[in-house]
Amino acid sequence: MKKLFFRGIFSAIVFFLLNTPLSGQRTPVIYLIPGQGSDARIFKNLTLDPSFELKYVNYVTPDKGMTMRDYAIELSQQIDTSRSFILIGVSLGGMLATEMSDFLHPEMTIIISSAKSRAELPRRYTFQEHLPIYKLVSAGMAKHGAKIMQPIVEPDRNRQKALFKSMIADKDPLFLKRTIKMIMEWDRVRYSDDIIHIHGDNDHTIPIRNVHCDYVVHGGSHMMVATRYIQMSALLNKLLSHSLGSDQ
Repeated sequence: MKKLFFRGIFSAIVFFLLNTPLSGQRTPVIYLIPGQGSDARIFKNLTLDPSFELKYVNYVTPDKGMTMRDYAIELSQQIDTSRSFILIGVSLGGMLATEMSDFLHPEMTIIISSAKSRAELPRRYTFQEHLPIYKLVSAGMAKHGAKIMQPIVEPDRNRQKALFKSMIADKDPLFLKRTIKMIMEWDRVRYSDDIIHIHGDNDHTIPIRNVHCDYVVHGGSHMMVATRYIQMSALLNKLLSHSLGSDQ
């Protein structure tokens, strides 16, 4: 009886040791960074590997004159760098993740429906370097324009119409105005080759013709994280599995 008892205790200890990761081997935290016209709700239908802890980067209204890099530095205060972590950014969130990857050195950076440099932005953004029309737009006009243009530029959003309307309605107009300026004046020309870029070939906001991406989602729009969440979940889990594999 005693032998069985001690054998059971020994087996329990071995099981505990084998299934408890060392401090340096903890599963990375995933930080999800939404787009300019969205918030954490854009990720709500994704089904990611439960091994990962998910956290959301919450936007604050940037100070006047902030650059993309300045804003990335401010938002990076929400990231716990004492643990291994992964960045996943959508649209503006991808641009910010690109900036953060320079100084935070995440285990992995994945950007979706986004741009890694100024060269990947569409002409309607970059031509305003010489004719800065955006400077004439008030905060109220920026929000009103976003409400009008979103369904016109990206009709795929109608598949989650209530969600996108709600997210835009909740946006601070000043946030929209200042982040528009931030995008228009983004001066990044180089980026890390380690950044993984996923883009849809039906993206009207950042057309794929200017983008050098690693994975193309056929029929995917700028809103595909929300409108094609099953397909996007499968692709993201495939990429994230490499991170888990490297920790084993």
